[in-house]
Amino acid sequence: MHVLDLLQSDNLGLTLLWGEDALLGQEVSGVTATDLEDPRRFLGPGELVLSGLVWWTDGDLVKADRFVSALAEAGATALLAGEETHGRVPDELVAACRAHRVPLVAVPAQTSFRAVTEAVYLRQWGDLSRRPNRLFALPENVRAELSRLLEGGAGPAELLDRACAHLGKVACYLLTASGRTVARTPSAPAIPAQRAGGGALREGLSLRIESESTPYDAWLLHVPDADAAPPRVLHEIAEVFAQYRDGRARRADAVRAAGRELAVLLEAEGPAADPGALEEALAAAGLPAGGPYRVLAATDGDALAEALAHLEGVPYAVGRSVAVLYEGQDAAVDVPGRLRTVWPLIRACGGPEADLRLGAGARAPGAEALRASMHQARFALTATDETAPVRAVEQLDTLSALLSGVPQEVRSVYAARTLGALGDGMLRETLEVFLANNCSWTRTAEALHLHVNTVHYRIERVESLTGRDLSRLDHKLDLYAALRCA
Repeated sequence: MHVLDLLQSDNLGLTLLWGEDALLGQEVSGVTATDLEDPRRFLGPGELVLSGLVWWTDGDLVKADRFVSALAEAGATALLAGEETHGRVPDELVAACRAHRVPLVAVPAQTSFRAVTEAVYLRQWGDLSRRPNRLFALPENVRAELSRLLEGGAGPAELLDRACAHLGKVACYLLTASGRTVARTPSAPAIPAQRAGGGALREGLSLRIESESTPYDAWLLHVPDADAAPPRVLHEIAEVFAQYRDGRARRADAVRAAGRELAVLLEAEGPAADPGALEEALAAAGLPAGGPYRVLAATDGDALAEALAHLEGVPYAVGRSVAVLYEGQDAAVDVPGRLRTVWPLIRACGGPEADLRLGAGARAPGAEALRASMHQARFALTATDETAPVRAVEQLDTLSALLSGVPQEVRSVYAARTLGALGDGMLRETLEVFLANNCSWTRTAEALHLHVNTVHYRIERVESLTGRDLSRLDHKLDLYAALRCA
């Protein structure tokens, strides 16, 4: 099918904002819905891109150009932009699509993205059915069985098994975008998340089942052997799992609500929450009684939830950006270490623009120590950076690491107050080298190629200007901390 076929549909109410006839006649291979600012890594050639434009800011030409250039580089056939978020499709986006030669179609607020997706795939299946090939849709008895299973609350493993049973011993996987296996057919060997996550799968056929809320909840229906299952059948199976996930999302919201209630108790101002109330909240969130527990804090609660789902056998509850997990009695379990392994897969889902960091508090032996673990996790989160996006409070074992968790605004004030009188020249340099050489006059003179008397003079000036005595340990630490804060 082509973009022009969609525009001719009376049911969708689409409006062409820009597009030349030759471009509108390009073959459509599939549909991807996204609101990432730079979605190119998740797009395939020939795809239609649906976007609600949540990423766009009024008047931002750069964001519009970045988004459309990503579509052009990925080989997208057209952008279908929703009008609901902003009430219109911005002129900046029209200009960017014209510049990058990407057809732009407006989707009215009353038309759902699902309706557009279904129209594309139904048209594709209709085209395929008229071709002389061996592609067939799911048999009627299989569709009926899957409907019964959905209504009965069957899990993803049973659904996938029954959906693929008529294909023989086909290897088929239901994976999350980060590579976690949700389900696989009995004949499918396990795939490590590190090999399946972040768009690493290159062989076979993959159908992406988008999430309307978060990129971390997108799924992939993957068949390593592209000839093992007809694409029409896989599209229908993907639709089954889209329905399954709608129901799962409602159940997950109820679970997250209990996690949010637990987080509210921990974050409440004033005296620590009553341990009895915390124990009730822990039980309501599905966590075993007695501990030990650990609190995690992240910059994105959805990313945190997907990361924790990789930790098999570890019960947890997630609030908005805080999680409490039950570690059990095995002291050898290194949860922060396991999360450091998983986190690159999560970051790959969020894309280059996402700020994804995680801090872990210390083990809390029981409910009464949970608030302390939460404060530790929050502090460890502020100490994370690009080089160490996951940091546990136990890693803060040096003064420099400890200071990295102090907000930059506080560090800069302390550094300016303590060192400001020295300026940025030779006195500050001499102080830094002097402290680095354990206050050795000789080694400092050698490092700076100075006479020892000159070093003595400069250090006396430092002491006079800062009001510190460098023969005292506490004053040395004051100045060392100020240098690290600067």
